[in-house]
Amino acid sequence: MSNECDHNCGSCSEACEERKEDFREKPHELSRIKKVIGIVSGKGGVGKSIVTSMLAVLMQRNGFKTAILDADVTGPSIPKAFGLKGAPDTSDIGMYPIVSKMGTKIMSTTFLLKHETDPVIWRGPLIANIVKQFWTDVIWGDIDYMFIDMPPGTGDVPLTVFQSIPLDGIIIVTSPQELVKMIVAKAFNMASKMNIPVIGIVENMSYVKCDCGKEIKIFGESKVEETAKAFKVKVLAKMPIDPNLATACDRGLIELFEGNWLDSAVNVLENAATAVKK
Repeated sequence: MSNECDHNCGSCSEACEERKEDFREKPHELSRIKKVIGIVSGKGGVGKSIVTSMLAVLMQRNGFKTAILDADVTGPSIPKAFGLKGAPDTSDIGMYPIVSKMGTKIMSTTFLLKHETDPVIWRGPLIANIVKQFWTDVIWGDIDYMFIDMPPGTGDVPLTVFQSIPLDGIIIVTSPQELVKMIVAKAFNMASKMNIPVIGIVENMSYVKCDCGKEIKIFGESKVEETAKAFKVKVLAKMPIDPNLATACDRGLIELFEGNWLDSAVNVLENAATAVKK
């Protein structure tokens, strides 16, 4: 416990011995969610939403029932990538997620707005409460893997997710610039304080592949290997800048993307699930 502790655990990320209260919320009584994976980063613009979408798609292709809880309330982009619009169905017992063409269940603030371009001008506590309600009030049904697309940084919403939702682990998304260590450190240190395992790191925008086959490293040499070694975590993938992937997202066709960049990440998730079953 910090010397400056005011005993207000609800606004604190410290996992100290004096902390007695468990803030974790139960999902809706009709939700059965086996694994929950957070996709995080210490800064914005590194491609968390793309990685979140691709992981859900790949696990769905491999026969698992997947879902995405879009916790990036003020900048939701998951519905656009999947080509989804409209309001979710509701009943007296809760709200239902919108299901993509291939079967991934998704809940996002985009579905609650009159127009998808309307800004979400809410203060932190309200935003955090909406995210919590996506967990407690949405009827997810049977889900093998839920992926949570987190907003960047270590503010209200990431803290709410880390405290309220029983995460099985997080995947940190970063880019190959010099500040990569700082990006990873922010997310890693927050997860460590909250006793949440770090599954590994995905480096996005690692290179562009020329028609001649050469890999052009626009942002310079990658720093992710040495960063991963410093924090004793795995590098799960190095993803390129791929115009075809960007086009798929813009057209709402992320479920049709082709590429094996995240296969190692998928294998790690599947092996972890197998180990638990044994």
